[in-house]
Amino acid sequence: METLENKIEEIKDILKDFAMGLLRLEHTTERLGQEIERIGHEINKLKDSIDEVNKQREEDRKYWNEQWEKVNKQREEDRKYWNEQWEKVNKQREEDRKYWNEQWEKVNKQREEDRKYWNEQWEKVNKQREEDRKYWNEQWEKAKKEREEDRKRFNKEWGALSNKLGTIVEDIIFPATRPVLESYFKCKITDLSLNREKIKDGLQDEFDVIAVSDECKTVFLIEVKSTPKIDYIDDFRNNKIERFRKLFDEYKDYKLVPIFASLRLQDNIINYLTKHKIYAMAFREWEYMDLLNFDSIKS
Repeated sequence: METLENKIEEIKDILKDFAMGLLRLEHTTERLGQEIERIGHEINKLKDSIDEVNKQREEDRKYWNEQWEKVNKQREEDRKYWNEQWEKVNKQREEDRKYWNEQWEKVNKQREEDRKYWNEQWEKVNKQREEDRKYWNEQWEKAKKEREEDRKRFNKEWGALSNKLGTIVEDIIFPATRPVLESYFKCKITDLSLNREKIKDGLQDEFDVIAVSDECKTVFLIEVKSTPKIDYIDDFRNNKIERFRKLFDEYKDYKLVPIFASLRLQDNIINYLTKHKIYAMAFREWEYMDLLNFDSIKS
């Protein structure tokens, strides 16, 4: 009996616990329903927020698409504008290039014409200068030739007159002595005498020209003849020179240089003088007095 009662009590306790569990389950279910309802509200709120966000995003997308289209449109307009400006610039540059090329061609053409013109003028000037130079050279040569002919004629006539008057020594030989001797022998003439006559110890003679160079210790004895002959040369070299040494013993330590002079000397006379180491002094082509065999004797 106790066992049955105990069983019944146990069953009651179990049922009581079950009822309590059901009650708690009911409360839990109620709370769970409330929580689910709350979560549903939250989900709805979240959904509303998401819808709002999506709506705002769509509006923003639409706005930025519009802005992007505006930007693209502005960029296209700007590109078109700058393309037009660039085309204008290029067109202007091309026109400028074409203009300056034309100007440069004109300048080059003008320069070429100027160069051609001035070359022609220069050629004309050079041609005229050459013609003038040739003309004046011809005139100069003509005048020079005339002067030489006049000088030759004058020397010839003067020589003939001096020869006729017997003044060949004074008029022609003596004036030429100093420049001729100083030019050839490089000796300064310190004493120059004309028609020098001297008497000593019964010996007497006259010498046409005597030129003395003390610095070179040289005396130049010049014998002058209007009509040169071999006999005159022999007398000069065999007798006249010896008499000079005796009469002018003050020059015994001086070198004596014999010179035979005339207006003109033939080749045979010059050769004879050269053979005997006597200088031949006469007109060279009737132009000037000269030593005609200087180089031959020196060599």
